[in-house]
Amino acid sequence: MSSRKTTRRELLRQSALLAAWGSSGLSGAQSTPVLPPRRDWPREQATPELGLPDLEGKRWQWGDLRGAPVLLNFWASWCEPCRAEMPSLELAAERFARQGLRVLAVNFRETDQALQRYLQVYPTGLTVLRDRDGATARRFGVRVFPTTVLVNARHRTRWVVQGEVDWTAPHAQAWLAELCQTPDSK
Repeated sequence: MSSRKTTRRELLRQSALLAAWGSSGLSGAQSTPVLPPRRDWPREQATPELGLPDLEGKRWQWGDLRGAPVLLNFWASWCEPCRAEMPSLELAAERFARQGLRVLAVNFRETDQALQRYLQVYPTGLTVLRDRDGATARRFGVRVFPTTVLVNARHRTRWVVQGEVDWTAPHAQAWLAELCQTPDSK
């Protein structure tokens, strides 16, 4: 049993060394961001209600998005990965607009002043919704920021992705293409 622990410990040490070497630039390999896994939404679980106001006070419901696939991105201005992800979300929104994709940036529990300060420095073309009390994030099971929820055109939640994503990367673009092509209730 002790040889098993030693072997496991040695493998962990070697893995850590390889990771450090690879990220140091000494390996000659380009660093590529790791794409977080896409988790399936449970089929038996309904898509939670939306019911969130935008910056002008208009309350958004799923009916307002009839027939459109939706990317809901839960974010906060204090979240560094959220801020880093925002430009790629905007590019994805532009690229998939012809397929009907709507990208909604759901701000999590920030004051009006904090959000306005952020948007003055970093304006966005995305529709920003306000989850002032965090209830919508809880209904979607959000515990990590950013979290992105991908909802098909029939408003069935398909997938959840936790963590920062480069939405211009090939795998992420493939996810969005699949979302836009499958209006069924899979």
